[in-house]
Amino acid sequence: MTSASASPLLEPQEHRDLRAAVAALGARFGPDYFSAVVRDGRHTDELWAEAGKAGYLGVNLPEAYGGGGGGITELSIVLEELGAAGCPLLMLVVSPAICGTVIARFGTERQKETWLPGLADGTRKMAFGITEPDAGSNSHRITTTARRDGDDWVLSGRKVFISGVDIADATLIVGRTEDARTGKLKPCLFIVPRDAEGFQRAQIPMELHAPEKQFELVLDDVRLPADALVGDEDAGLLQLFAGLNPERIMTAAFAQGLGRQAVARAVEYARTRQVWKGGPIGVHQAIAHPLAQAHIELELARLMTRKAAALYDAGDDAGAGEAANMAKYAAAEAAAGAVDQAVHTLGGNGLSTEYGLAQMLTASRVARIAPVSREMILNYVSHQTLGLPKSY
Repeated sequence: MTSASASPLLEPQEHRDLRAAVAALGARFGPDYFSAVVRDGRHTDELWAEAGKAGYLGVNLPEAYGGGGGGITELSIVLEELGAAGCPLLMLVVSPAICGTVIARFGTERQKETWLPGLADGTRKMAFGITEPDAGSNSHRITTTARRDGDDWVLSGRKVFISGVDIADATLIVGRTEDARTGKLKPCLFIVPRDAEGFQRAQIPMELHAPEKQFELVLDDVRLPADALVGDEDAGLLQLFAGLNPERIMTAAFAQGLGRQAVARAVEYARTRQVWKGGPIGVHQAIAHPLAQAHIELELARLMTRKAAALYDAGDDAGAGEAANMAKYAAAEAAAGAVDQAVHTLGGNGLSTEYGLAQMLTASRVARIAPVSREMILNYVSHQTLGLPKSY
């Protein structure tokens, strides 16, 4: 299946080479490997290790700390191509994209030396904890608090739907501290080791076909040293969105890979499945046109994702914020439509275990819900881009 983004005008040769190399790695594992991992309750350790050895996991991190020296553009290509091959690595969104980026941009030298080499080669993982039971998509309602106690920090609160805590060496927790000048709470980021006293986790049962498990976290007066704080205590939202914008871009890449995989399976089926005289079902426009439309929507979303990644990598945080939200919205809608049409193309076979499409129905909803709902993105665009008044 050809792609407009494969043109050297839109994608330089090094990015095309990266796509090809990652696609080849993904093809060696593929959907059968991914399904077996989920079925057996394992993790994608083999694929993760090979991707790390090849330099793909840390392609966005600084070369000085073992990374590839690229940006979110390159990392999003890695996730998209693995997803298109049927074996996405969801922890790419969290460990190198969010946590690695925040530490690389704002961490102390000691934090960079401690974490970035391991995040780059895959020998260490980090989870990210922001979502709370009563806050939903509203990061301004976070109630996890951090207070000073001598030279230490003490964190208290709860988090939900936190991915991969069981396989992460630490979790980057978003808490709030009190501004001494205004008395208002402001967001801050803390590295919480998995074995920290008072740091508890409980798995949340999910109807989601994925190796990465979801957890509820309880921070019961978790005591941390002063150097657990990442960045400047007064930087607030700047540091937070330095991680959230890459998260949205990577979620868009995840959705595009998923959508491409679904369309590819449906196209192969439509080329070969014969029910009526006159050729395979793909000859009929009622089958062909919806698949063509799904492909178009995915390509449009990919272009928006490339714009968002380019703006972020260029240091335009404001422009990247707008584009990242739009890319995540477009890709999520495109993926949901692509998966739905793929299932419909196969009819009853689309719901069978053999063809592996039904499990994508749940996965395709993830990008519409997380890390921020489609409605909150529409809110963002309506008042940030269009200048309309807020309703909340």
